[in-house]
Amino acid sequence: MTTAPMRKDAARNWQRIVDVGRQLVDDGVPLQLNDVARLAKVGVATVYRHFPTPEALMETVAAPGLEALVAQAEKALADDDSGHALAEFLNTTLEAQLTDPSITAVRSAPEHVLPRTTELTDAMDAHVGRLLGRAHAAGAVRDVVTWDDLRPLMCGIAHAAQVHADDLETRLDSGRRYLGVMLHGMRA
Repeated sequence: MTTAPMRKDAARNWQRIVDVGRQLVDDGVPLQLNDVARLAKVGVATVYRHFPTPEALMETVAAPGLEALVAQAEKALADDDSGHALAEFLNTTLEAQLTDPSITAVRSAPEHVLPRTTELTDAMDAHVGRLLGRAHAAGAVRDVVTWDDLRPLMCGIAHAAQVHADDLETRLDSGRRYLGVMLHGMRA
């Protein structure tokens, strides 16, 4: 089933809403749809027509970042050095978590409201599972390490880096250092 393309004014409003949502998320401001409408200079009904819940807007804001992570996971799967591929992907994931707050919000949500979000997160989980499986098979990572272990560890690293640093560059440096410690501990 195909959907009709949006009218130009509807597409413009959609983009303004998403842009405002992106800015609020980047500024650490909770998404309140009435505030989004005011800041986007559109009616409240327009916002709710496009995004019935703040979660739907958050997932839309996060979608480009999630798509980029899925693409990075696919690229990592093409790397013959499975240990390096996993480490590089985890580093890319950490950088995404530290630079795009919507990624962490969506990845830590108990459920998703948009089918596209579920599709992207399922694809990423499957790719990372394959990356980890290859690293296990190559003896680059201990067999006891699972993706169910890595997901909360990655969140913990991102949280620690954010809590203990005021500026982005320091957060990234700290996060990379913490990730290096974790990767060292995972080695077989």
